[in-house]
Parts: sequence; structure tokens; C-alpha cells
Amino acid sequence: MKAKTIFYCTQCGNETPKWQGQCSACGAWNTITEQPAPARGGRSSGVRPTPVGVPARKPRLVSALTLDQEIRFATGLDELDRVLGGGAVQGSLVLIGGAPGIGKSTLMLQICRQMCQAAKVLYVSGEESERQLKLRADRLGVGNLDLYLFAENNLETVIAAVEETAPDVLIVDSIQTMYHGDQTGSPGSISQVKECTMALMQLAKSRGTTIFVVGHVNKEGNLAGPKVLEHMVDCVLYFEGDRHMSHRILRAAKNRYGATNEIGVFEMAESGLLEVPNPSQMLLEGRLTDEPGTCVACVMEGARPVLAEVQALLTPTSFGNPRRSSNGFDYNRAMLLMAVLEKRGGLAVNTCDAYLNVIGGLYLDEPGADLAAVLALASSFRDKPVPADLAAIGEVGLTGELRSVSALNQRLSEVRRLGFTKCLVPQNRGREHTTPPAGLQLIPVKNIREALAVLL
Repeated sequence: MKAKTIFYCTQCGNETPKWQGQCSACGAWNTITEQPAPARGGRSSGVRPTPVGVPARKPRLVSALTLDQEIRFATGLDELDRVLGGGAVQGSLVLIGGAPGIGKSTLMLQICRQMCQAAKVLYVSGEESERQLKLRADRLGVGNLDLYLFAENNLETVIAAVEETAPDVLIVDSIQTMYHGDQTGSPGSISQVKECTMALMQLAKSRGTTIFVVGHVNKEGNLAGPKVLEHMVDCVLYFEGDRHMSHRILRAAKNRYGATNEIGVFEMAESGLLEVPNPSQMLLEGRLTDEPGTCVACVMEGARPVLAEVQALLTPTSFGNPRRSSNGFDYNRAMLLMAVLEKRGGLAVNTCDAYLNVIGGLYLDEPGADLAAVLALASSFRDKPVPADLAAIGEVGLTGELRSVSALNQRLSEVRRLGFTKCLVPQNRGREHTTPPAGLQLIPVKNIREALAVLL
């Protein structure tokens, strides 16, 4: 007898009786996959009775709730605490995603160094044996900690171990290797990932255990599994970077207890991940100061200003359709800036192949980097370098005008701290009173034509 199957949407988790090109619920294309149908009459996995020793919860008045006890605790890595919004929250479910080999498991083992001093930590791995975990822990210098290791794929067994050991922090590596006995399908399937995450969420809320879950990403860069997985957890962190390079960036995509625009910067070394407290200096290392096609921008990543180098290369094309490429900068935004540069700046860039790149693996999605990208493109087109001691801050409109950006004083302080003596800023800076730091000269301009006239 042929086993029954159900078709799921990997974006929203909607179920359909047959395959279709577009999901009728979320409208996404080519996201329908086939999975075995769950067996009838089984228990509702993920819905578990209250564990032994845990009092049953009842509704309470919000006025009766107190926050006398600190619900946050430090993880031991300041960069991770910054991204989490000041530390991990007790009873939260944190999902950390990233490409294979990027350093997710290394990050999880390193945070055990400090957490094991004040809390009981259980590390569950479905990918490595306990001996392999011990070898990696010794290499990272955490092999002598009071850390509980458990190599298991069955989530029901893991929950039983949690009820027995009662840890304060639970680390699951990874969610794609876990399976629930009440669900059909292999580990990593949509139904298994959903039910295992639901069971972990109820475990975190009922016991007050902080749970860190490691997840893999697919070739598009999204978390593997249904999109509903990100809606169930409290915090979603992406560990980004090229595994062939040493620097890694931790970015929050969702955070119920803090901002989502903070980043943490790490450097991968032989002894593990090293924190980079000054990412601006790291991103500007090796910058050539006398070459055309480069300009420094200052963007806000949460509450921290970060300087980044924007590079551009324009070459005459020998084909009918010029080639366009963008790395670390929004492609549509780059094409918009090139059109403005063509129309309002008077540069015939439409006949050139254009390549835009942000150094260091940083992705600039803030309008404050527009002016630096325009100057880098114009510098490459005219083959004239931008002054080495100059940075550019400003948003570019379709008419070529420069608009003000937020937190300008913080940006200017960071620009001066890194040794720059000149900064190109919009003439209209809004209501914010601008006080440039000592030694920094502001060059106010109204539009990109004035900016090109001043510099190039």
C-alpha cells in the first residue's frame, strides 16, 4: 500500500493535497515540497504535560508581576550580548543559523566558558559523538568545565534528560538532526523540524530554561525548514561570512527582547572565535589610499557607528548590454544610484560594466552609504582617487539631492576617531544640531553635482 503524502510550503508551512507551482497562502513560487503524511491516532507531538516538579501555570494580572529578579545573563562574549540586546533572556528560545563550517558550533562551545561558572549547561549534539565534542572542547580551552555533553537525536530522550538534569541552559546542535517519535519523516523534514521546535519552545517556557538551537541554511541563505520556524522562536541570529576568510558577522534578524539592527564581529583563529570590539578599524585594514574607485562610508549598525570601504570598478563594455554586479550593497539601490549619476551627475556610466563591492563581508542596507557609493563610482569612471582623509555620509534622492541621516554626531565622532580629517555631509542636516569633533572639517553639499565638483 502506497504511503500517503502531503505537500508543504517551506516558506509558511501551508499544507496542500497536491503539488502546485505557487503557494496559495503566501504566494511564494517553487516552495512546495512533498513529505509523508503524519500517522493518524498518534499523540500531538510537541504538546506535553507539565513536567514533574513544575507547578501548573495560571493567568496572572500584569499589575501583580514584578521584575525584581534579573532575567538577563551574560554569555561571556560581549559581541553576542550586544546582538541579543544586553545578554540572553531566561526562558528564551534562540535560533542561530549559518552556512556549514562558518563556526556555529564553535560559538556555542565558547559561550559555555562563562555560563558554566554560574549555571548548569547541557550541550546536546546530533552531529558529533561525545568523544568528538570533548576533542573540540579541549582545542577551544573549555574541556575542563562542568559541562554536560549528550550525543542524541531523539528529542523525547533529550527532554527526558532535561527533566532529569534540570539544566539552566540547553544547547541543541542542530535542529535538523533531531526527530520526534510521534512524527513520520526523516530528521530535517518539515514536519520533524516544526514539531521539534514546538516541543523545545514549550520546554523553554514551562521550565524557564534558556535554549540555544543551531540551524543550517539552504543555498539561498535562508534557514533550512519551514518559514514558520522563525516565527516560533524568540530570537533569530545569522552567522555570516566566507568560511575561507577569517572574519565573521553575527546579525539579528528577529529579537523580541532587543533591536534587530545590531551586529557582532568575530575573527576565526586557531583557538576559536576572537571578538573584534573595533570593527571599523578591521574593515579598513589594507585600504589603498591613492587608488581611484574607493570611498569610506559610515553606517549605523544598531547603536554603533561602523566605517566601511565601498569599492567600485567601471570599465567600457564591448557588448550591447553592460554587465552589473553588486556585492555587499543592494543591487536595486546600486542601479538607482547609477541612473542618478547618469542623469543628475552628467557621467555617461550607462555604457560601462559596473561592479560595486563592500570590503569585509559587511552588507550595507542603509541610505547613509549612498553618497560614498556614488563617489566611488564617479572616482572609478574619471580615474581620479577620492582624498584618503575623507569620508562621505548622506542619502541620495532621485533628483540628485542629498538628504540628512540619523545619528550624524555619532557618525562624525567615529570618522574622526579613525583618523579622517574631512567629511562630506548633506547641507540640510534636519533638526539635529551638528557639532563636529575637533580636527574634522565638514564639507556641506546640496547635491551630487556639487559633491563631484568639490572632490573630482
